[in-house]
Amino acid sequence: MAKPDYTSLKFPPPESGDRPYVIVNMVSSIDGKVTIEGTEEGIGSPVDQRLMRELRVHADVVLDGASTLRKSGASPRLGAAILERIRIEQGKTTRLPAIATMTNSGDLPLDRIFFTSPEFRAVVYTGADVPAPRMEALRATGRMIVPLPSEGHVEAMLAHMRRELDCSLLLVEGGPTINRLMFDADVVDEMFLTIGPVIVGGRHGLSAVAGDQPYTREHVRRMSLVHAFPNADTGELYLRYRRDRG
Repeated sequence: MAKPDYTSLKFPPPESGDRPYVIVNMVSSIDGKVTIEGTEEGIGSPVDQRLMRELRVHADVVLDGASTLRKSGASPRLGAAILERIRIEQGKTTRLPAIATMTNSGDLPLDRIFFTSPEFRAVVYTGADVPAPRMEALRATGRMIVPLPSEGHVEAMLAHMRRELDCSLLLVEGGPTINRLMFDADVVDEMFLTIGPVIVGGRHGLSAVAGDQPYTREHVRRMSLVHAFPNADTGELYLRYRRDRG
């Protein structure tokens, strides 16, 4: 299939009131790197970008890490009126999903559209150690600021999304650090991965899921393949995996 349509995908409802259904979407090189010179630019094609926006059609909240927000910006925009219309036709109550980020430092670029756009709702989840001046600056933006506990912060964030934001489906768009937090908490239900036809190379460089230590054989997160669509026009492979909890 040269041009898969992610707008027609179906997702299960959340299993409980404790958290939304969680999907992760990433793009990587053939050799498993997710950045070139610090960003994902140059790995995925415009088709991959379209599929990313089509996944947003299904999301109630899009989550980006603070590093992603600082480097690339963060927005839940769909990029096309037809996607907004499909979203409404599928039962969503807003043209765009909300967007959220997590920060332990509070060091965020307050001039980005994440904070300035009136088009969408945005939420900042903060750690316990954000300095008071930065917390004050965050609150002054008018965005919702939600402090998280030191322990169980991922679970607390997801519970807030489910109960206070009415989030049934959360789309996590990275980066690798926040992906690792989600996998560590074992809350990822599905992962979408585009393999771009490039080799980045090098001893260093982030994979889709970061962390100081790899999982052991006993604790690796196992996924079952749902689909694999090759695109001969772009050289990309579009993969969908579901968490194997057996």
